[in-house]
Amino acid sequence: MKKIIIVVILMTGFAFSNSIYAQEYRSALGVRLSSSPAVVNNSVSFKYFTSERLALEGLLSFSDPVAIGLLFEVHRPFSTQGLQWFYGGGGYVGFGGDTNVGGMGIIGLDYKFNNAPLNLSLDWKPELNIISDINFEPAAIGFSARFTFGR
Repeated sequence: MKKIIIVVILMTGFAFSNSIYAQEYRSALGVRLSSSPAVVNNSVSFKYFTSERLALEGLLSFSDPVAIGLLFEVHRPFSTQGLQWFYGGGGYVGFGGDTNVGGMGIIGLDYKFNNAPLNLSLDWKPELNIISDINFEPAAIGFSARFTFGR
């Protein structure tokens, strides 16, 4: 009976080991290009993993308005090494003629190349502006390319 339990535990471990990977990088810096006139659109992106699955992504947009945003992201792996999907949310402040404050959600795919310090991601980041006017931007598709640091 003990041998059966040990075999089951080992087989379960091997089965899950093919689909569980730690994040492939610790932090990354690059650009995020957006398809829509969201408050936080084309921007500089900095992503930092606080744990194996949780990351903070800071966005700094220099368009009109100048805006800063912070996203809390949960990453989940696929069975392909380097490929993850993620979701999360956060907020932003935009400074222009009027100050804009709002919330944003995010869901997307994240890929880290195995032998290069390059990370690419594709995401959907809708925004809900609360201050100075109420406005919803649902069409914010973004593409990010980042240089990665650490592991």
